[in-house]
Amino acid sequence: MSHRYASSPGGLPPQTQTPSDSAVFTNSYALIPHSTMRDIVTSFLPHWDRTRAWILSRPLSGFAETFSQYIVETEPGGGSDRPDPDPQAEAVLFVTRGTARLRLDGADHMLEEGSYCYIPPGTSWGLHATGAEPLRFHWIRKAYQVVDGLALPEAFVTHEDKVASDPMPGTEGKWSTKRFVPVEDLRHDMHVNIVAFEPGAIIPFAETHVMEHGLYVLEGKGVYRLNTDWVEVGPGDYMWLRAFCPQACYAAGPGRFRYLLYKDVNRHATLRPFG
Repeated sequence: MSHRYASSPGGLPPQTQTPSDSAVFTNSYALIPHSTMRDIVTSFLPHWDRTRAWILSRPLSGFAETFSQYIVETEPGGGSDRPDPDPQAEAVLFVTRGTARLRLDGADHMLEEGSYCYIPPGTSWGLHATGAEPLRFHWIRKAYQVVDGLALPEAFVTHEDKVASDPMPGTEGKWSTKRFVPVEDLRHDMHVNIVAFEPGAIIPFAETHVMEHGLYVLEGKGVYRLNTDWVEVGPGDYMWLRAFCPQACYAAGPGRFRYLLYKDVNRHATLRPFG
């Protein structure tokens, strides 16, 4: 099955356009629509060449607590051999456009649209764009929470086409999830999955749970409940949901509704700030 991957528009709207975007920032959720991801809101990163990033979430009082999420754009030939200054950071990379060479612990891996990489903390890695067009990828970072008696997870590289979709019980496959790591593997303290809904499929109750979420709409349209609000979302829109923020949704377009989902998992509730 072919996949479509939304991407940031960049550029700058004309002066004839009025600022009527649906961007919302609240104490329980944020909605950063595709239309707001323009050139003037990008950031540059140390030790990255010919690269810019849309930083969608970051640890911040009253905002994301467990992770950061970037959309990174690297021009042909650009990249980094010193990508992350934090040795305690783990990462997931998910490519949505272009091609790249990932050097991971001394071995090279060629990446394309749909490639998925998990990088544990303390791992040596570098990334360079190899194609004729800019590389676009999601970079999700989290400070890994070490547990005595649990080893670090291994690094791996795969592609979403190699990962089966697991249907949610009782949905006849209308609601499914691609899980890139086994749910029973407690070494992992975050999951980054792809959730898909066929047209008309729904989350039929208000999920309210301890997991924090970052959701980026890869394709399709949906109507999403965020706390007390119902909002329309489409390709390239991003949502951050605070822990315990009620959520539900239904697919509202003629095609599949798919999003990249971050959540923190498999750890006790932290009773004091991370050290």
